[in-house]
Amino acid sequence: MCGGFDGAQTDDWTAIKLETIDGLLFTPRYGPDARPTIWNPAEWGGRTPRDEVHAAWDEIARTYRLERVYCDPPLWQSEIASWARKFGDEVFVEWPTYRVPPMHAALERFVTDLGTGALRHDGCPVTGLHVGNARRLARPGDRYILGKPSQTQKIDAAMAAAVCHKAAADARAAGWTSEIPDTRVFCFR
Repeated sequence: MCGGFDGAQTDDWTAIKLETIDGLLFTPRYGPDARPTIWNPAEWGGRTPRDEVHAAWDEIARTYRLERVYCDPPLWQSEIASWARKFGDEVFVEWPTYRVPPMHAALERFVTDLGTGALRHDGCPVTGLHVGNARRLARPGDRYILGKPSQTQKIDAAMAAAVCHKAAADARAAGWTSEIPDTRVFCFR
């Protein structure tokens, strides 16, 4: 399983997305109430509930074999470092979305793979809303990044989805397969 994380603190939302080896992008659920891993700080007293985000990653790591997770680092560097120590620094990787060339390439692949069916999604309504809110903001060199049309129209789940797909594409290119290594030991007498 590969993942994407876009974190915020007080105004924007925080989101975790996962993708399977065969290209299904989905919003995982966690905890006793099976909450989706998308947090609106307004629903949590005005701040992203960091303990909830930690609990979600703990459950996700116990439930799935994480191959690679790209995380947008602003405001979450310490947490990302903690997850890397706990779950593997080859798994949890800082992937800043403000870098125009890599973000543009990731978005182009995301759009193309959705269009061709190489990437499918679970129909998460919040992610759908955030994708619908997202606007392409022109950057030099015929590139673009995503932006929101207004402060109230959030795009964070869309960013997590694009970063997640980038992590999955990179993992596949590096040899990720659906096979779990057989670690059984056989003794012969």
